[in-house]
Amino acid sequence: MRRLPLLLILGILPAVASALAPPRFPGPHSRPRRAAGAVGAVRGYDYETQYFRQRLDHFSFLDEGDGEVFFQQRYLVGRAGEWAGAGGPIFFYCGNEGDIAWFAANSGLVWEAAPRFAALHRYYGESMPFGSKEKAYNNSKSLAYLTAAQALADYAVLLTDLKRNLSSEGSPVVLFGGSYGGMLASWMRLKYPHIAVGALASSAPILQFEDIVPSTIFYDLVSNDFKRESLSCFQTIKDSWKALDDQGNGQDSLLKLSETFHLCQTVKTTGELSDWLSSAYSYLAMVDYPMPSDFLMPLPGNPIKEVCRKIDNQPDGTSILERIYAGVNIYYNYTGTVDCFDLNDDPHGMGGWDWQACTEMVMPMSYSEDRSMFPAYKFDYPSYENNCINSFGVRPRPQWITTEFGGHNISLVLEGFGSNIIFFNGLLDPWSGGGVLKNISESVVAIVAPLGAHHIDLRPATKEDPDWLVRLRESELDIISGWLLDYYGAKRGALFQRAAPMDSAAS
Repeated sequence: MRRLPLLLILGILPAVASALAPPRFPGPHSRPRRAAGAVGAVRGYDYETQYFRQRLDHFSFLDEGDGEVFFQQRYLVGRAGEWAGAGGPIFFYCGNEGDIAWFAANSGLVWEAAPRFAALHRYYGESMPFGSKEKAYNNSKSLAYLTAAQALADYAVLLTDLKRNLSSEGSPVVLFGGSYGGMLASWMRLKYPHIAVGALASSAPILQFEDIVPSTIFYDLVSNDFKRESLSCFQTIKDSWKALDDQGNGQDSLLKLSETFHLCQTVKTTGELSDWLSSAYSYLAMVDYPMPSDFLMPLPGNPIKEVCRKIDNQPDGTSILERIYAGVNIYYNYTGTVDCFDLNDDPHGMGGWDWQACTEMVMPMSYSEDRSMFPAYKFDYPSYENNCINSFGVRPRPQWITTEFGGHNISLVLEGFGSNIIFFNGLLDPWSGGGVLKNISESVVAIVAPLGAHHIDLRPATKEDPDWLVRLRESELDIISGWLLDYYGAKRGALFQRAAPMDSAAS
């Protein structure tokens, strides 16, 4: 039997908020009818849930007699198969901004390459400092330890301790991550090269800060995804914002709008509804996979095509907003099980991203006037800052991420100081606008899929996968195999069957 690497999972991405904060992974914004006896499942992947006594602040020396200096951090360790034991490689998934079990279920590449796994991220899921989410999220003082640097230090401390306990100090670690988790994977490879031999950073927008890329790029790419499917659909959405504002100004208008869109509560402003619609379009662009998926919501393959078909094919005389509702119903209620939509639902516990966006994860977002299907809007930093002060009592530090991890002159920096990083991006994914799209060196490489969406390479393999996706994953694993061969030396032999390099995915 082939002996397999140990697999570990730890756990972050962006809903459109006031002043155009970057979108995070959404809640379903709905209240489904619950089936009797329904239970949770993680695609049949078998793992153990364990806890690690983690230090709250890695960068100070607080009194260890204080019980709040440490907290119990949850992580998952895969159990399926027989792993390589002492000295065998460890595959480590850097967690995101939500419950780790959710991301574990949607990271099939890592399971299928090495069915032993673990993941975590402080302040998300069950990994709550101060004993509860209420206390952890209470104010800026208790939230102060929710930073990318603290998360990376968590990973370094956990991996070092785990390897020691498993008598596996010589085991090479390969990092995996998608979206914010991909950003963490690339940053950890740069900050802790002695901890990990390489990183697969999928859909990681490490350039989406300051003025490195245009502030309109995200929503321009969302708009392009709709335009490529149907120009009339694109135009209907573009016209809908004025129709929404016009209808929201009449007597009892907000109640009527809430009824039109089957909302659980009456909206207080048309802005709430606009954010809800804009979120749907953004997430549809992110998960415009060619096969059915249930990552964010249960969706058919090519969901934007289905949304536009609904918008375009309504009977003559159907109003713009009725067409819009028919379209977004594909996203929010494709299964037909939803009675009404809750605009504030957050089932995956992703609210901590709002804090991160108000501190260090400042990603300027604008709507362009000509290329966008959204109403023109220029990022207004003073307004953004005021919202953060009102929400958390903190001022953002928009230059901190690039100061800490870099971003400007990325090619020059990574060519000189980086190695063993794969940056994957699908060009249908709006986050690709902030990603690394060109090879930087022989070992810092970009794999680009013109028809790919948000970290599609990490998705579980299915029989509907197109050939280009199968070859893409083989190419990634071939590169990772090379890292491990370099680590062990050629005499150890390949841990994976080496695949032929891809013809068209890498650029």
